[in-house]
Amino acid sequence: MEPGRLEYLQALVTEFQATESAGAREQVLANLANFAYDPGNHPLLRRLRVTDLFLDALGETSDALVEFAMGGLCNLCLDKTSKEYIVEANGVEPIINCLSSPNEETVMSAVTALMYLTTPQSRQQTTALPVVECMLRFSLSANRRLSNLATIFLEDYCTPLQVEEAKSLSKHTAVGIPLPRD
Repeated sequence: MEPGRLEYLQALVTEFQATESAGAREQVLANLANFAYDPGNHPLLRRLRVTDLFLDALGETSDALVEFAMGGLCNLCLDKTSKEYIVEANGVEPIINCLSSPNEETVMSAVTALMYLTTPQSRQQTTALPVVECMLRFSLSANRRLSNLATIFLEDYCTPLQVEEAKSLSKHTAVGIPLPRD
């Protein structure tokens, strides 16, 4: 860890919390999400409670802030300690809510994060029936990235019984989570 990294990350967190400029907040959150890509930064980001910052930002009205927060969480999910924290902090539900985002990148990050967050302890939540129904719809998308990712989710994270139950329920309703814009 090069000297000054903690101070730099702390300055980003402080700027995000202090600034009122929407553009500056988006840029800072994008930078923090990029730092979350490097596993070497994970201990520092945990120390600065950036996971909480990302989780809180999922409730923002700005699509860009939600996109960057979801991307940051997706990056942090690979870290075992962060994964456990996200699940224990009730972070799965707001991630599931991101499946209904009109932003394609937010949806892709949410699906990927749910994959990373799936453990024997969290499986009931990450593969709940509404999530499986959503993945079935996504698997039919003309968007190949989304279709392929949803198919992997269904094949690798869901049981055949879950998929069949979701298929039978989806035949009886027209209500569902909208597909993201391309």
